[in-house]
Amino acid sequence: MYRTENDSVGSMSIPTTAYYGVNAARAQANFQITGQRLEPDFIRSLAEIKKAAALANAELGMIRVDVAHAIVAGANEVLLGLLHDQFIVDPMQGGAGTSSNMNINEVLANRAIELLGGKKGDYTRVSPNDDVNRGQSTNDVYPTAGKLTLLKKIPLLHAQLERMALVLLQKAEQFKAVKKIGRTQLSDAVPLTLGQEFHAYYSLVKRHIKRLAQAKSEILTLNMGGTAIGTGISAHPRFSATFMPIIRELTGEELELADDLIDATQNVECYAVIADVLKVIAISLSKIANDIRLLSSGPRSGIGELIMPVKQNGSSIMPGKINPVIPEIVNQCAFIVAGNSVTVAMAVEGGQLELNAFEPVIFYKLFESFDVLEAAVKTFVDNCLSGIEANEPRCHELLERSLYLSTKLAETVGYAVASDLTKEAVASGKTLKEVAAAKGIETDMFDAVPLG
Repeated sequence: MYRTENDSVGSMSIPTTAYYGVNAARAQANFQITGQRLEPDFIRSLAEIKKAAALANAELGMIRVDVAHAIVAGANEVLLGLLHDQFIVDPMQGGAGTSSNMNINEVLANRAIELLGGKKGDYTRVSPNDDVNRGQSTNDVYPTAGKLTLLKKIPLLHAQLERMALVLLQKAEQFKAVKKIGRTQLSDAVPLTLGQEFHAYYSLVKRHIKRLAQAKSEILTLNMGGTAIGTGISAHPRFSATFMPIIRELTGEELELADDLIDATQNVECYAVIADVLKVIAISLSKIANDIRLLSSGPRSGIGELIMPVKQNGSSIMPGKINPVIPEIVNQCAFIVAGNSVTVAMAVEGGQLELNAFEPVIFYKLFESFDVLEAAVKTFVDNCLSGIEANEPRCHELLERSLYLSTKLAETVGYAVASDLTKEAVASGKTLKEVAAAKGIETDMFDAVPLG
Protein backbone atom coordinates (compact mmCIF):
# COMPACT_ATOMS: atom_id res chain seq x y z
CA MET A 1 0.00 0.00 0.00
CA TYR A 2 1.23 3.46 -0.88
CA ARG A 3 0.33 7.09 -0.33
CA THR A 4 1.14 9.91 -2.73
CA GLU A 5 3.28 12.82 -1.56
CA ASN A 6 4.17 15.94 -3.48
CA ASP A 7 7.09 18.33 -3.46
CA SER A 8 8.43 20.99 -5.80
CA VAL A 9 9.84 18.28 -8.06
CA GLY A 10 6.58 16.36 -8.44
CA SER A 11 4.70 13.41 -6.98
CA MET A 12 6.07 10.23 -5.50
CA SER A 13 4.59 7.05 -4.04
CA ILE A 14 5.56 6.41 -0.43
CA PRO A 15 4.76 3.22 1.53
CA THR A 16 1.77 3.89 3.79
CA THR A 17 3.68 2.44 6.74
CA ALA A 18 6.65 4.76 6.25
CA TYR A 19 7.31 7.65 8.61
CA TYR A 20 9.72 9.22 6.14
CA GLY A 21 8.32 11.21 3.22
CA VAL A 22 9.01 12.36 -0.29
CA ASN A 23 12.18 14.33 0.51
CA ALA A 24 13.91 11.40 2.19
CA ALA A 25 12.72 9.01 -0.51
CA ARG A 26 14.18 11.19 -3.27
CA ALA A 27 17.48 11.44 -1.38
CA GLN A 28 17.60 7.68 -0.97
CA ALA A 29 17.27 7.30 -4.73
CA ASN A 30 19.73 10.06 -5.59
CA PHE A 31 22.54 9.43 -3.10
CA GLN A 32 23.40 5.75 -3.13
CA ILE A 33 27.04 6.39 -2.26
CA THR A 34 28.29 4.57 0.83
CA GLY A 35 25.58 1.97 1.34
CA GLN A 36 25.28 3.25 4.90
CA ARG A 37 22.65 5.28 6.73
CA LEU A 38 22.83 8.10 9.25
CA GLU A 39 24.49 6.85 12.38
CA PRO A 40 22.45 6.53 15.58
CA ASP A 41 24.20 9.31 17.51
CA PHE A 42 23.61 11.74 14.65
CA ILE A 43 19.93 10.77 14.51
CA ARG A 44 19.65 11.36 18.26
CA SER A 45 21.33 14.73 17.87
CA LEU A 46 18.76 15.71 15.23
CA ALA A 47 16.00 14.62 17.61
CA GLU A 48 17.47 16.73 20.42
CA ILE A 49 17.43 19.78 18.16
CA LYS A 50 13.86 19.22 16.97
CA LYS A 51 12.66 18.62 20.52
CA ALA A 52 14.30 21.83 21.75
CA ALA A 53 12.94 23.75 18.74
CA ALA A 54 9.39 22.48 19.31
CA LEU A 55 9.51 23.54 22.96
CA ALA A 56 10.94 26.94 22.03
CA ASN A 57 8.38 27.53 19.30
CA ALA A 58 5.53 26.54 21.60
CA GLU A 59 6.80 28.96 24.24
CA LEU A 60 6.98 31.70 21.61
CA GLY A 61 3.49 30.91 20.29
CA MET A 62 4.80 29.91 16.84
CA ILE A 63 3.20 26.43 16.79
CA ARG A 64 0.21 24.97 18.63
CA VAL A 65 0.98 23.47 22.02
CA ASP A 66 -0.60 20.12 21.15
CA VAL A 67 1.50 19.92 17.98
CA ALA A 68 4.63 20.78 19.95
CA HIS A 69 3.86 18.08 22.52
CA ALA A 70 3.35 15.50 19.77
CA ILE A 71 6.65 16.46 18.10
CA VAL A 72 8.40 16.22 21.47
CA ALA A 73 6.86 12.79 22.10
CA GLY A 74 8.13 11.58 18.71
CA ALA A 75 11.56 13.03 19.38
CA ASN A 76 11.67 11.22 22.72
CA GLU A 77 10.99 7.95 20.93
CA VAL A 78 13.85 8.62 18.53
CA LEU A 79 16.12 9.41 21.47
CA LEU A 80 15.23 6.01 22.91
CA GLY A 81 16.32 4.35 19.67
CA LEU A 82 12.90 3.90 18.11
CA LEU A 83 12.08 4.75 14.47
CA HIS A 84 15.77 4.68 13.49
CA ASP A 85 14.91 2.37 10.61
CA GLN A 86 12.98 5.29 9.11
CA PHE A 87 16.16 7.28 8.55
CA ILE A 88 16.93 6.08 5.06
CA VAL A 89 19.29 8.69 3.61
CA ASP A 90 22.96 8.08 2.90
CA PRO A 91 25.32 10.12 5.09
CA MET A 92 27.02 11.29 1.89
CA GLN A 93 24.59 13.61 0.16
CA GLY A 94 24.39 16.77 -1.89
CA GLY A 95 22.42 19.74 -0.63
CA ALA A 96 24.50 20.57 2.46
CA GLY A 97 22.54 18.11 4.59
CA THR A 98 19.00 19.09 3.57
CA SER A 99 18.08 15.43 3.05
CA SER A 100 19.03 14.58 6.64
CA ASN A 101 17.11 17.55 8.01
CA MET A 102 14.02 16.69 5.99
CA ASN A 103 14.27 13.03 6.98
CA ILE A 104 13.93 13.94 10.67
CA ASN A 105 11.28 16.56 9.86
CA GLU A 106 9.17 13.99 8.02
CA VAL A 107 9.60 11.24 10.59
CA LEU A 108 8.61 13.48 13.49
CA ALA A 109 5.75 15.08 11.56
CA ASN A 110 4.25 11.70 10.67
CA ARG A 111 4.71 10.33 14.17
CA ALA A 112 3.10 13.49 15.61
CA ILE A 113 0.20 13.10 13.16
CA GLU A 114 -0.33 9.55 14.44
CA LEU A 115 -0.18 10.65 18.06
CA LEU A 116 -2.81 13.30 17.30
CA GLY A 117 -5.11 10.69 15.72
CA GLY A 118 -4.37 11.30 12.05
CA LYS A 119 -2.88 9.28 9.22
CA LYS A 120 0.70 9.50 8.06
CA GLY A 121 1.09 11.87 5.14
CA ASP A 122 -1.68 14.25 6.21
CA TYR A 123 0.58 17.24 6.61
CA THR A 124 -2.38 19.58 7.18
CA ARG A 125 -2.28 18.36 10.77
CA VAL A 126 1.48 18.59 11.34
CA SER A 127 3.82 19.93 8.67
CA PRO A 128 7.43 18.82 8.35
CA ASN A 129 8.36 22.31 7.17
CA ASP A 130 5.97 24.67 8.94
CA ASP A 131 5.88 22.92 12.33
CA VAL A 132 8.85 20.57 12.88
CA ASN A 133 11.24 22.88 11.01
CA ARG A 134 9.76 26.15 12.31
CA GLY A 135 12.42 28.81 12.90
CA GLN A 136 15.14 26.58 11.47
CA SER A 137 16.81 25.60 8.24
CA THR A 138 19.22 22.88 7.25
CA ASN A 139 22.00 25.44 7.50
CA ASP A 140 21.71 25.74 11.26
CA VAL A 141 20.20 22.34 12.11
CA TYR A 142 22.71 20.20 10.25
CA PRO A 143 25.94 21.73 11.62
CA THR A 144 24.43 21.78 15.10
CA ALA A 145 23.59 18.08 14.82
CA GLY A 146 27.13 17.38 13.69
CA LYS A 147 28.59 19.22 16.65
CA LEU A 148 26.27 17.49 19.13
CA THR A 149 27.32 14.14 17.67
CA LEU A 150 31.01 14.97 17.99
CA LEU A 151 30.37 15.97 21.60
CA LYS A 152 28.93 12.50 22.15
CA LYS A 153 32.00 10.85 20.64
CA ILE A 154 34.73 12.79 22.44
CA PRO A 155 34.08 11.15 25.86
CA LEU A 156 34.23 7.67 24.29
CA LEU A 157 37.67 8.27 22.79
CA HIS A 158 38.77 10.07 25.96
CA ALA A 159 37.87 7.02 28.05
CA GLN A 160 39.89 4.68 25.84
CA LEU A 161 42.92 6.99 25.91
CA GLU A 162 42.70 7.12 29.72
CA ARG A 163 42.68 3.32 29.80
CA MET A 164 45.72 3.27 27.55
CA ALA A 165 47.56 5.79 29.72
CA LEU A 166 46.85 3.71 32.83
CA VAL A 167 48.15 0.51 31.25
CA LEU A 168 51.29 2.25 30.00
CA LEU A 169 51.92 3.66 33.47
CA GLN A 170 51.51 0.17 34.96
CA LYS A 171 53.96 -1.25 32.43
CA ALA A 172 56.42 1.54 33.19
CA GLU A 173 56.35 0.46 36.83
CA GLN A 174 56.53 -3.24 35.93
CA PHE A 175 59.57 -2.73 33.71
CA LYS A 176 61.39 -0.09 35.77
CA ALA A 177 64.28 -2.39 36.63
CA VAL A 178 64.74 -3.87 33.15
CA LYS A 179 67.91 -2.30 31.74
CA LYS A 180 68.32 -2.24 27.97
CA ILE A 181 70.08 -0.43 25.18
CA GLY A 182 68.49 2.70 23.80
CA ARG A 183 68.54 3.36 20.09
CA THR A 184 68.68 6.45 17.92
CA GLN A 185 68.12 6.16 14.18
CA LEU A 186 67.80 2.40 14.77
CA SER A 187 71.44 2.28 15.89
CA ASP A 188 72.73 1.46 19.38
CA ALA A 189 72.90 4.56 21.57
CA VAL A 190 73.03 4.62 25.38
CA PRO A 191 71.16 2.65 28.07
CA LEU A 192 67.82 3.28 29.66
CA THR A 193 65.22 1.05 31.25
CA LEU A 194 62.25 -0.48 29.51
CA GLY A 195 60.18 1.26 32.17
CA GLN A 196 61.51 4.63 31.04
CA GLU A 197 60.55 3.81 27.46
CA PHE A 198 57.00 2.96 28.47
CA HIS A 199 56.74 6.02 30.70
CA ALA A 200 57.56 8.15 27.66
CA TYR A 201 54.61 6.54 25.86
CA TYR A 202 52.45 7.31 28.90
CA SER A 203 53.50 10.97 28.82
CA LEU A 204 52.67 11.19 25.13
CA VAL A 205 49.18 9.77 25.59
CA LYS A 206 48.47 12.08 28.53
CA ARG A 207 49.32 15.08 26.32
CA HIS A 208 46.84 13.88 23.75
CA ILE A 209 44.14 13.51 26.37
CA LYS A 210 44.62 17.20 27.16
CA ARG A 211 44.57 18.10 23.47
CA LEU A 212 41.30 16.25 22.97
CA ALA A 213 39.73 18.03 25.94
CA GLN A 214 40.88 21.40 24.62
CA ALA A 215 39.51 20.63 21.15
CA LYS A 216 36.03 20.26 22.59
CA SER A 217 35.81 24.04 22.95
CA GLU A 218 35.91 24.33 19.15
CA ILE A 219 32.43 22.82 18.77
CA LEU A 220 30.48 24.34 21.67
CA THR A 221 29.31 27.34 19.63
CA LEU A 222 26.08 26.97 17.63
CA ASN A 223 24.40 28.98 14.89
CA MET A 224 20.82 27.97 15.72
CA GLY A 225 18.38 30.69 14.72
CA GLY A 226 20.64 31.88 11.95
CA THR A 227 18.51 29.90 9.46
CA ALA A 228 19.62 30.16 5.82
CA ILE A 229 22.74 32.34 6.00
CA GLY A 230 22.87 33.72 9.54
CA THR A 231 20.55 36.72 9.20
CA GLY A 232 17.80 35.00 11.18
CA ILE A 233 15.21 35.17 8.40
CA SER A 234 12.03 33.14 9.15
CA ALA A 235 12.92 32.66 12.83
CA HIS A 236 11.20 34.44 15.71
CA PRO A 237 13.44 37.26 17.01
CA ARG A 238 13.70 35.46 20.34
CA PHE A 239 14.05 31.96 18.92
CA SER A 240 17.80 31.66 19.58
CA ALA A 241 17.53 33.03 23.11
CA THR A 242 14.67 30.63 23.86
CA PHE A 243 16.22 27.62 22.16
CA MET A 244 19.69 27.75 23.73
CA PRO A 245 18.78 27.13 27.40
CA ILE A 246 16.62 24.19 26.33
CA ILE A 247 19.32 22.52 24.24
CA ARG A 248 21.86 23.06 27.03
CA GLU A 249 19.56 21.26 29.45
CA LEU A 250 18.84 18.43 27.01
CA THR A 251 22.48 17.75 26.20
CA GLY A 252 24.19 18.72 29.44
CA GLU A 253 26.78 20.63 27.39
CA GLU A 254 27.88 24.24 27.90
CA LEU A 255 26.68 25.30 24.48
CA GLU A 256 26.79 28.93 23.40
CA LEU A 257 25.20 30.94 20.62
CA ALA A 258 27.71 32.33 18.14
CA ASP A 259 28.35 36.07 18.35
CA ASP A 260 28.30 36.31 14.56
CA LEU A 261 25.73 33.95 13.04
CA ILE A 262 26.78 34.74 9.47
CA ASP A 263 30.37 33.79 10.28
CA ALA A 264 29.21 30.67 12.13
CA THR A 265 27.12 29.58 9.13
CA GLN A 266 29.74 30.01 6.42
CA ASN A 267 33.04 29.23 8.19
CA VAL A 268 33.59 25.73 9.54
CA GLU A 269 37.31 25.62 10.26
CA CYS A 270 36.52 24.21 13.70
CA TYR A 271 36.09 20.81 12.05
CA ALA A 272 39.58 21.00 10.56
CA VAL A 273 40.91 21.63 14.06
CA ILE A 274 39.12 18.53 15.37
CA ALA A 275 40.35 16.46 12.41
CA ASP A 276 43.92 17.59 13.00
CA VAL A 277 43.77 16.73 16.70
CA LEU A 278 42.55 13.25 15.79
CA LYS A 279 45.33 12.95 13.19
CA VAL A 280 48.02 13.92 15.70
CA ILE A 281 46.67 11.39 18.19
CA ALA A 282 46.55 8.72 15.48
CA ILE A 283 50.09 9.22 14.20
CA SER A 284 51.46 9.19 17.75
CA LEU A 285 49.68 5.92 18.47
CA SER A 286 51.08 4.58 15.21
CA LYS A 287 54.58 5.56 16.32
CA ILE A 288 54.10 3.61 19.55
CA ALA A 289 52.80 0.67 17.50
CA ASN A 290 55.89 0.89 15.28
CA ASP A 291 58.15 0.75 18.34
CA ILE A 292 56.30 -2.25 19.71
CA ARG A 293 56.65 -4.06 16.38
CA LEU A 294 60.38 -3.38 16.28
CA LEU A 295 61.09 -4.26 19.90
CA SER A 296 59.14 -7.52 19.64
CA SER A 297 60.55 -8.52 16.26
CA GLY A 298 61.96 -12.02 15.98
CA PRO A 299 61.69 -14.39 17.71
CA ARG A 300 65.21 -15.45 16.64
CA SER A 301 66.46 -12.87 14.16
CA GLY A 302 64.95 -9.63 15.44
CA ILE A 303 65.37 -7.38 18.46
CA GLY A 304 63.10 -9.49 20.64
CA GLU A 305 63.19 -7.32 23.78
CA LEU A 306 59.41 -7.48 24.15
CA ILE A 307 57.11 -10.49 24.09
CA MET A 308 53.68 -9.67 22.71
CA PRO A 309 50.58 -11.74 23.44
CA VAL A 310 50.03 -14.32 20.71
CA LYS A 311 46.70 -13.58 19.03
CA GLN A 312 46.56 -15.55 15.78
CA ASN A 313 48.55 -17.44 13.16
CA GLY A 314 50.78 -15.26 11.05
CA SER A 315 51.01 -17.28 7.89
CA SER A 316 49.10 -19.71 5.73
CA ILE A 317 52.33 -21.50 4.70
CA MET A 318 54.85 -20.94 7.53
CA PRO A 319 53.89 -23.02 10.56
CA GLY A 320 54.30 -21.31 13.90
CA LYS A 321 54.81 -17.83 12.45
CA ILE A 322 53.33 -15.07 14.58
CA ASN A 323 52.84 -11.54 13.29
CA PRO A 324 52.33 -8.29 15.22
CA VAL A 325 48.71 -8.07 14.08
CA ILE A 326 47.49 -5.66 16.75
CA PRO A 327 50.16 -2.98 16.17
CA GLU A 328 49.55 -3.44 12.45
CA ILE A 329 45.84 -2.66 12.77
CA VAL A 330 46.70 0.39 14.86
CA ASN A 331 48.98 1.55 12.04
CA GLN A 332 46.23 1.08 9.47
CA CYS A 333 43.66 2.89 11.56
CA ALA A 334 46.10 5.78 11.84
CA PHE A 335 46.37 5.88 8.05
CA ILE A 336 42.58 6.20 7.82
CA VAL A 337 42.44 9.02 10.36
CA ALA A 338 45.31 10.90 8.72
CA GLY A 339 43.65 10.60 5.32
CA ASN A 340 40.32 11.74 6.73
CA SER A 341 42.04 14.85 8.06
CA VAL A 342 43.04 15.75 4.51
CA THR A 343 39.47 15.18 3.30
CA VAL A 344 38.08 17.42 6.01
CA ALA A 345 40.62 20.12 5.24
CA MET A 346 39.69 20.09 1.56
CA ALA A 347 35.98 20.26 2.39
CA VAL A 348 36.51 23.16 4.81
CA GLU A 349 38.48 25.03 2.15
CA GLY A 350 35.85 24.25 -0.50
CA GLY A 351 33.13 26.35 1.13
CA GLN A 352 31.89 29.30 -0.91
CA LEU A 353 30.39 32.59 0.21
CA GLU A 354 27.61 32.22 2.83
CA LEU A 355 27.55 28.43 3.22
CA ASN A 356 29.82 25.41 3.17
CA ALA A 357 27.93 22.77 1.21
CA PHE A 358 30.37 20.00 2.11
CA GLU A 359 29.52 19.34 5.74
CA PRO A 360 28.11 15.88 4.88
CA VAL A 361 31.59 14.58 3.95
CA ILE A 362 33.13 16.48 6.88
CA PHE A 363 30.87 14.71 9.38
CA TYR A 364 31.09 11.37 7.60
CA LYS A 365 34.87 11.41 7.88
CA LEU A 366 35.04 12.88 11.39
CA PHE A 367 32.60 10.31 12.74
CA GLU A 368 34.62 7.57 11.05
CA SER A 369 37.86 8.90 12.53
CA PHE A 370 36.43 8.94 16.05
CA ASP A 371 35.00 5.42 15.70
CA VAL A 372 38.12 3.93 14.11
CA LEU A 373 40.46 5.60 16.61
CA GLU A 374 38.38 4.54 19.60
CA ALA A 375 38.32 0.94 18.36
CA ALA A 376 42.05 0.99 17.59
CA VAL A 377 42.97 2.18 21.07
CA LYS A 378 40.68 -0.40 22.64
CA THR A 379 42.16 -3.36 20.79
CA PHE A 380 45.71 -2.03 21.33
CA VAL A 381 45.11 -1.93 25.08
CA ASP A 382 43.13 -5.15 25.40
CA ASN A 383 45.00 -7.38 22.96
CA CYS A 384 48.55 -6.09 23.12
CA LEU A 385 49.68 -3.58 25.74
CA SER A 386 47.94 -5.18 28.72
CA GLY A 387 49.65 -8.52 28.15
CA ILE A 388 53.03 -7.41 26.87
CA GLU A 389 56.06 -8.75 28.74
CA ALA A 390 59.75 -7.99 28.87
CA ASN A 391 62.28 -10.47 27.53
CA GLU A 392 64.82 -9.64 30.22
CA PRO A 393 67.55 -12.08 29.13
CA ARG A 394 67.44 -10.63 25.62
CA CYS A 395 67.54 -7.07 26.95
CA HIS A 396 70.60 -7.96 29.04
CA GLU A 397 72.32 -9.75 26.13
CA LEU A 398 71.91 -6.85 23.72
CA LEU A 399 72.97 -4.35 26.36
CA GLU A 400 76.16 -6.30 27.09
CA ARG A 401 77.01 -6.68 23.41
CA SER A 402 76.32 -3.05 22.56
CA LEU A 403 78.97 -0.37 22.34
CA TYR A 404 77.24 2.22 24.48
CA LEU A 405 80.17 2.44 26.91
CA SER A 406 82.26 4.07 24.24
CA THR A 407 80.63 7.30 25.36
CA LYS A 408 81.85 6.75 28.92
CA LEU A 409 85.22 5.49 27.72
CA ALA A 410 85.78 8.69 25.72
CA GLU A 411 85.70 10.67 28.95
CA THR A 412 88.80 8.73 30.10
CA VAL A 413 90.88 8.05 27.00
CA GLY A 414 89.50 10.66 24.59
CA TYR A 415 87.12 10.48 21.64
CA ALA A 416 89.69 9.34 19.05
CA VAL A 417 91.04 6.42 21.12
CA ALA A 418 87.53 5.39 22.16
CA SER A 419 86.51 5.44 18.48
CA ASP A 420 89.41 3.15 17.52
CA LEU A 421 88.60 0.73 20.33
CA THR A 422 84.95 0.69 19.26
CA LYS A 423 85.88 -0.11 15.65
CA GLU A 424 88.07 -2.96 16.85
CA ALA A 425 85.22 -4.34 18.96
CA VAL A 426 82.88 -4.25 15.96
CA ALA A 427 85.41 -5.94 13.69
CA SER A 428 86.38 -8.66 16.19
CA GLY A 429 82.96 -9.37 17.59
CA LYS A 430 84.31 -8.86 21.11
CA THR A 431 82.72 -6.64 23.72
CA LEU A 432 84.15 -3.20 24.24
CA LYS A 433 85.14 -4.20 27.76
CA GLU A 434 87.19 -7.12 26.40
CA VAL A 435 88.99 -4.92 23.87
CA ALA A 436 89.74 -2.23 26.47
CA ALA A 437 91.08 -4.79 28.96
CA ALA A 438 93.40 -6.19 26.28
CA LYS A 439 94.82 -2.70 25.84
CA GLY A 440 95.47 -2.39 29.57
CA ILE A 441 92.72 0.14 30.15
CA GLU A 442 91.00 0.13 33.55
CA THR A 443 87.55 -1.47 33.11
CA ASP A 444 85.86 -0.67 36.43
CA MET A 445 83.74 1.92 34.65
CA PHE A 446 82.11 -0.87 32.65
CA ASP A 447 80.55 -2.50 35.68
CA ALA A 448 77.84 0.11 36.24
CA VAL A 449 75.18 0.90 33.64
CA PRO A 450 74.83 4.69 33.44
CA LEU A 451 71.12 5.57 33.09
CA GLY A 452 71.45 9.35 33.35
